[in-house]
Parts: sequence; structure tokens; C-alpha cells
Amino acid sequence: MRGLRNTLRGKAWAGRKMRDQDTGFDFQRYRQLLAEADDETKRLAFIDLLIKERAKERLEAQRASDRDAMTATTIARVLGTSRA
Repeated sequence: MRGLRNTLRGKAWAGRKMRDQDTGFDFQRYRQLLAEADDETKRLAFIDLLIKERAKERLEAQRASDRDAMTATTIARVLGTSRA
């Protein structure tokens, strides 16, 4: 099996086989959905699902990044150093 490239939660997983990748990505579920997508409507619904789930992951990553930035700013204020 050739290595796959998949981006998960901001981390690039290049050249890894499916069994070695992050368990947060449900390969068995997607494989089953793809196998069931036997007509154009189901294939388009599958693609739409992949897009929506990826967008959700990106939003979660952005929120985590924003929380980290807010925490760093608060710590800097408390310690008396400015991050301006």
C-alpha cells in the first residue's frame, strides 16, 4: 500500500500508511461510506460529509489557537510584560 497524505488537526501526516495514522480519523467509517456510495447522489453526499467534517476540525483548531493566544496575553499582563 502506498503512503497517504492526510492533514489532521493542523498536523501533516505525510507518507504514512492508513494503519499508522491518527485514530481521530475514522478510516473504517469512511471506507464503508465510500463502498455504499454506489450512485452519484450518494457520492456527492459523501464528499459533502468529508468537507463539513474537515471544516469542523479546522474551526476547532482555530478556537484552540485563539484560546492559547488569549492565555498568553493574560499571563503577560499578570507578569507585567507587554506583548504589544
